[in-house]
Amino acid sequence: MDNQTLLQYFHWYYNDEDKLWIKAKKDVASLAEVGITAVWLPPAYKAESGAASVGYDPYDLFDLGEFDQKDTIETRFGSKDEYLEVIKIFQENGIAAIADVVLNHKAGGDELEKVAVRSVDPENRLEFISDIFEIEAWTRFTFPGRNGEYSGFIWDKSCFSGVDWAEDIKEMGIYSIQNEYGEGWEEVPSTELGNYDYLMFNDIEFRNPSVRAELKYWGEWYYHTCGMKGFRLDAVKHISTDFLIDWIDHMKKACGQDFFIVAENWNIDSLEHLQDYLDVTEGRMQLFDSLLHHNLFLASTIKRYDLTTIFDNTLVQTHPLLTVTFVDNHDSQPLQALESYVDFWFRPLAYALILLREQGMPCVFYPDLYGAKYTDKTDEGYETGVELVALHVLPKMIGIRKDLAYGAQRDYLDFPNCIGWTREGRKEKPQSGIAVLMSNGDIGLKLMEIGLIHAGKKMVDALGGRKEEVLVDEKGWAEFYCNAGSVSVWVFSV
Repeated sequence: MDNQTLLQYFHWYYNDEDKLWIKAKKDVASLAEVGITAVWLPPAYKAESGAASVGYDPYDLFDLGEFDQKDTIETRFGSKDEYLEVIKIFQENGIAAIADVVLNHKAGGDELEKVAVRSVDPENRLEFISDIFEIEAWTRFTFPGRNGEYSGFIWDKSCFSGVDWAEDIKEMGIYSIQNEYGEGWEEVPSTELGNYDYLMFNDIEFRNPSVRAELKYWGEWYYHTCGMKGFRLDAVKHISTDFLIDWIDHMKKACGQDFFIVAENWNIDSLEHLQDYLDVTEGRMQLFDSLLHHNLFLASTIKRYDLTTIFDNTLVQTHPLLTVTFVDNHDSQPLQALESYVDFWFRPLAYALILLREQGMPCVFYPDLYGAKYTDKTDEGYETGVELVALHVLPKMIGIRKDLAYGAQRDYLDFPNCIGWTREGRKEKPQSGIAVLMSNGDIGLKLMEIGLIHAGKKMVDALGGRKEEVLVDEKGWAEFYCNAGSVSVWVFSV
């Protein structure tokens, strides 16, 4: 099987002249040519903040830019017809469309209800700080703009376990809804803050069988309407694992598809937490390796970071077949809540570490292919501008992954400021085989074995940093070089 490469085809501040679905149609051919095999598209359904929303404040999962709701018909990214068309075009060109699924919460309710709640300590969600009292909350979702099309299900207070806004007293807080399913939160994977079931907006109550049935029905409708090949699941550490297992099993059986599923379980402290999640879900989904991302961020900001430890305590090291690796995403980009953006000088090295090794499935971030310019406020409230420059070497590296990065891997992660590895190649791919060397210090030099079958062959740096040729000796070894603070990718000269 050829190497697979996923592209996150958006970022938080996407503001290009073309709406995203229109731009995507223009980019399909070039993405297929460079070696992208799957695209993760942003949430495509109507959100509370309407045409301004990235989609993570979902209002109506059945409105893909078709109905006049939240002061808009189209979503931020375009219309339903455009969304369906771009999925079709991607997949006709051999690129699987991956849909973003946000099941943890809903936002923008249509009507108020009186709801019995208890206030919760935000720092310890297991501790109530009030007796039961009644508030008015936006917990009734009737979707008047859709008027029952596709589904007549009405969401009400029995469908939620918590809210963060009391309309009658105009107060923010974390309010645990006291309903027939229990006075407390659901059991979820994360024990941060005592219990991290509640994240934001109206927290969905998965103990309600009607809710579970509706979300299964929606999943089937979504697939049969759009035909995507997989799903990215948002914020799974806040969601009942029992429900997600049930939903995934139902989707695969009902749709007759072995969907590719990757989940966001953001954690930069505990490898055990991510390992436990993979064990509990028994291989039903892959996880993004937020631990590796954090290591890459540290390596870009700490002087002379010990590169021999770059894979320590990462998911790709322990569960390579269930790991999606990434350099950055929409949560870690500058001015976002989890900002931890890998410094620009290290980004080529970081991409070499995820694209050109055997372990893990890499995910490329939109700004690294296309660049991005935007403004937002800092935590202190100051408006500031950001420009993320596209990496000119990235298309070349993706192409090398597609065509050449195959075969047995030999690691030389043996010097704190200069590491490398080789891939021997495969017989059915005559030009395949590479050697990668990187340094976060001075000019790098390392003797590495690439394989006896390549004895006498010449290699060149495909990224152009080094101009000399390297000759593989009669035993299959060669001395490889890289510039200071740089990476070189050596390929066989034609």
